[in-house]
Amino acid sequence: MNLPPKVTERAFERLSQINAGKDPVALRVAILGGGCSGFQYDIRMEDAPEADDLVLEGAGQRVLVDPVSLPYLAGAVIDFTDELIGARFVIENPNATSSCGCGTSFSI
Repeated sequence: MNLPPKVTERAFERLSQINAGKDPVALRVAILGGGCSGFQYDIRMEDAPEADDLVLEGAGQRVLVDPVSLPYLAGAVIDFTDELIGARFVIENPNATSSCGCGTSFSI
């Protein structure tokens, strides 16, 4: 059985900061074909979940994953990092056999 992705408290906190003072929107995490390693992450803000989305909730916030992307994200950790090179949502994916230097593209 594949475990669903996990969202860290830090990622939910950052999403809460983004949504502060307005109607909250969800963070969508999807997998697309392409990138320099075969697959790439698509991380964006979205108003409402689709009927078949997996909805991960925490701190009053939501992260959405579509059913096609879900197997590629089994056991993954969705986090937020704030480093010298920039602040961004990141994915630690145990299914990826390799990834590009920027971490947005991977292969299985």
